[in-house]
Amino acid sequence: MRIAASFRVLGLLIMMFSLTMLVPMLVSFIFADGEHNTFLISTGWTFAGGLVIWFPAARQKRDLSTRDGFLITSLFWTVLGLFGAIPFMVSHDISYYDAVFESISGLTTTGATVLTGLDDMAPSILFYRQFLQWLGGIGIVVIAVAILPLLGIGGMQLYKAETPGPVKDNKMTPRITQTAKALFILYVVLTGICAVSYWAAGMSAFDAICHAFSTIAIGGFSTHDASMGYFDNPVIWLLASFFMFISGLNFALHFFSWRHRSISHYLMDAEAGFYGSVLLACVTITCLYLYFSGTYSGKDALYHGIFQAVSFATTTGFATTDYSSWPSFLPALLILSAAIGGCAGSTGGGIKVIRVMLVAKQGIRELGQLVHPKAVIPLKIGHRRVPATVVSAVWSFLAVYMFSFTLILLALMATNLDFLSAFSATSASINNLGPGLGSVASHYGDISPAAKIIMCFAMLLGRLEIFTLLVLFTPMFWRR
Repeated sequence: MRIAASFRVLGLLIMMFSLTMLVPMLVSFIFADGEHNTFLISTGWTFAGGLVIWFPAARQKRDLSTRDGFLITSLFWTVLGLFGAIPFMVSHDISYYDAVFESISGLTTTGATVLTGLDDMAPSILFYRQFLQWLGGIGIVVIAVAILPLLGIGGMQLYKAETPGPVKDNKMTPRITQTAKALFILYVVLTGICAVSYWAAGMSAFDAICHAFSTIAIGGFSTHDASMGYFDNPVIWLLASFFMFISGLNFALHFFSWRHRSISHYLMDAEAGFYGSVLLACVTITCLYLYFSGTYSGKDALYHGIFQAVSFATTTGFATTDYSSWPSFLPALLILSAAIGGCAGSTGGGIKVIRVMLVAKQGIRELGQLVHPKAVIPLKIGHRRVPATVVSAVWSFLAVYMFSFTLILLALMATNLDFLSAFSATSASINNLGPGLGSVASHYGDISPAAKIIMCFAMLLGRLEIFTLLVLFTPMFWRR
């Protein structure tokens, strides 16, 4: 493993990230909110930190291995969360634990927050929170592989480590740089369309841009304490539901649909079909129960049910109302639906639809095998046979996911959180969802520093698909 070369890349990436803080500084000048010095200081400290990491290894221009990609990706997201906390500390004088929590929550597109009083906060700070989610959604590492070749650094290893799902070697174009550029352009175009749609539906230009950032990133941060409920506009809620659904699909499908001017790729994709079926089931159950339980009338049950079901099932975490007060099993259903998450190659969190679908198909195959022990029943997705190695990897992921979930749950309970709060906080962090239940239903500002650190680890674990981060803790990773 080439640790020196890895730190050279890490330093370069951090210096690149520091420049993104100039964007909210420009917003501060536009709104004259007096926070421009906050971002100037943050840019300086972040750039200096990247320089300190890069300079000792500046001449280590060696090719990177896949193992180096795992190291860089894990360190990058972790270190970025630490530097990303600086603007919150400088602006609001909050504790370092709170600032790091907010930063990592934004970058991992979790959307859990410790901040309150958003309606009175400086526009540039609000913009920065949303911008963090937007950068984290596409994956800063994936964006960076389009630039790193210009610096003499190959990007394939970073792409493999960053890209989620069990089919992570699939590329949309022959060259990895072209793939990264295609993803980035598509991401920007979708964000622009979403922002214009919000603005046309009644949002201010500022709110439209900020909420487009967090919608396409499937992040869930808002510029208002009441989240999407602030707007009290069913048209905005339905638009948000549509764009959350779109962002939960594999971005490769968007790319091929864009290139071929056809929607046939969506219709033929088995994962997209399963994803749509799961969302439809969640929406139907939620709307019907809200209506027949008398919680809302016909239209309100439909609007709130569609929005909240899609928001949670895609791991976005927006809210139109106090979902935690909904009757019976609905709050638990919403939290658990986030475990499935979005499709592989989307900005969503969770286990991922492709894995859940494979597990379901494997279970059905085993039942068939019990009835017909001598039958050869292949496991297929669409018309393609799934290799045994992929099935094994999916089961391994699920086992490690459940083990990690249990340990994090117990650790949070050890910080004096009750079971409901600890369970929902674990689910909200490892699935990159955000909202919880019980004492963390509204925000996470009141939990202990220890609980915040545990949740930060869980958020990183979920964003990096568990294995990318946990592999660093195995002895074999560090052996030559």
